[in-house]
Amino acid sequence: MFLTIVIVFISLIGLIVLHELGHFILAKKFGVKVEEFGVFLPPRLFGKKIGETTYSLNLLPLGAFVKLYGEDATHPPPSEEKIEASRTFQGKPIWQRVLIVLGGVVSFWLISVVLLSIVFGIGAPQAISDEENHTLLNPKVQIVAIVPGSPAQIAGIKIGDTIKQFSISLPQEMGVQFSIDKVKEVQELTEKYKGKEITLTIERGKEVFDVSLVPRVSPPEGEGAMGVALARMIEKSYPWEEAPVKGIEATFNLTKGVIVGISQVFGNLIQGKGLPPGAEVMGPVGIGKLMTQIAQMGINYYLQFVAIISVYLAIFNILPIPALDGGKLLFLGIEKVRRKPVSQKVEQNITAVFFALLITLMIWVTIKDITRLF
Repeated sequence: MFLTIVIVFISLIGLIVLHELGHFILAKKFGVKVEEFGVFLPPRLFGKKIGETTYSLNLLPLGAFVKLYGEDATHPPPSEEKIEASRTFQGKPIWQRVLIVLGGVVSFWLISVVLLSIVFGIGAPQAISDEENHTLLNPKVQIVAIVPGSPAQIAGIKIGDTIKQFSISLPQEMGVQFSIDKVKEVQELTEKYKGKEITLTIERGKEVFDVSLVPRVSPPEGEGAMGVALARMIEKSYPWEEAPVKGIEATFNLTKGVIVGISQVFGNLIQGKGLPPGAEVMGPVGIGKLMTQIAQMGINYYLQFVAIISVYLAIFNILPIPALDGGKLLFLGIEKVRRKPVSQKVEQNITAVFFALLITLMIWVTIKDITRLF
């Protein structure tokens, strides 16, 4: 478990480091002076200057950063040398600054493409219908969602668990077992034995164990008797020359799905409908916990989930919110329309306010994550 936690931590930090690397590469490409590329946040533990850039390792394990000369008011473009002024972030044409900002966002999508290409090469988990029965290799029924407070959650079932067998715990039917490889089988048996104790044989990673629960007779609308969502899954691999194409397609489709999902959530919130049933807001702690669970399912499941997180980060980061890359793009758009930049002091003040709001939200979500753990 300790090794799994370390892998999850490195994965999350790695996503942020590669995101900042996207800014770094394009800044260097366009001749912007990069003062520092830092892993983790200050205070600095140590650093080494190579050329004009300091590469540092810092104390707070909360991400990474790139410090560009002339990006903020602490380094106004120097007037004494035009060649030096041209090397500041503010001294570059708007289109170059836009690309430098987008470099970090695009890196998240590139990470997803690479990870999903690997997944398709080694075997990608794919949902199939119950009707598909030919040339299938080890189809299995997996838990893909769990309603909080449901019989399944109380019994200790987790997302990613595979249902291998469905057993009846009634005295008159003791020992009756059903092997499971279709979603419909679980649904029909659950419906038949609502209100009665059943036993599910669960496979979780390399573990196989039994859990007992009682499906609800009258569950809340949309939750189901056990409180789970199920999918019939197989693992399908592709030739390595085809895997990158599948990776690009999957990233594109995943991006569309995430945008639609986020739009629906915001639409519901604006209309006062709240979050969909079973939906939870997660921060780094909750995501880390979920990643440790998925890591036990296998490397292909884990890489696929990291790719999903990467796409979510890309879309979230490009939202027009000050303190995010999308906010920076918003100010650049205003500068293009006004034909002059927004005052750096005004931009910094607005960014600071939204940064404080985001930190407050992060603390609130993290507290909720921790309370769910205990």
